[in-house]
Amino acid sequence: MPISTLSEKGQLTIPIEVRKALKIHPSDKIMITLEKNYAILAPIRGNILDLGGSVKISEKEKPVNFKEVRKEVLKKVIKRIEP
Repeated sequence: MPISTLSEKGQLTIPIEVRKALKIHPSDKIMITLEKNYAILAPIRGNILDLGGSVKISEKEKPVNFKEVRKEVLKKVIKRIEP
């Protein structure tokens, strides 16, 4: 079982066997989900352009509430990366 130590600055080094298993590299984005007393790490694949057209907004809905659009995009991203 890989173990890592939290630095004084709150930084954590992800052990190499975990990085290899998740296929993550320097500057990759990692989403951390909290569930009870656990933190779940999941790499974020692709970029925002990959989500084009995934949020449906009708022509009648004006002005656009961007907070709601961001929530919808986040839901789509989470669905893509959850096992």
